Amino acid sequence: MAKAPIDLRSLARSHTEMCLRVLCGIAQNSESDPARVRAVELLLERGWGKAPTTHAGENGEGAISVVIRHIINGRDAPMQIDAKPVQIGTGPVPD
Repeated sequence: MAKAPIDLRSLARSHTEMCLRVLCGIAQNSESDPARVRAVELLLERGWGKAPTTHAGENGEGAISVVIRHIINGRDAPMQIDAKPVQIGTGPVPD
């Protein structure tokens, strides 16, 4: 993504307080639940940063496992491949 020109960034930042007040108003007064939730999400992200994304296995626990099934003579023969956990875009997780 290309960087915004400095003057545009500065102009946008000069409206930060007003924007936060608008988001607070939506979060407090909107009759639309989706609008309220989104406003709250944006406020929390601005104040605390985005929540980390984790990848987990079934039911949110353990590592992700991949099961490849190969059918031999009409029978289902399960084959499981164990893989090391990786963080998307950053390479292998240190041991």
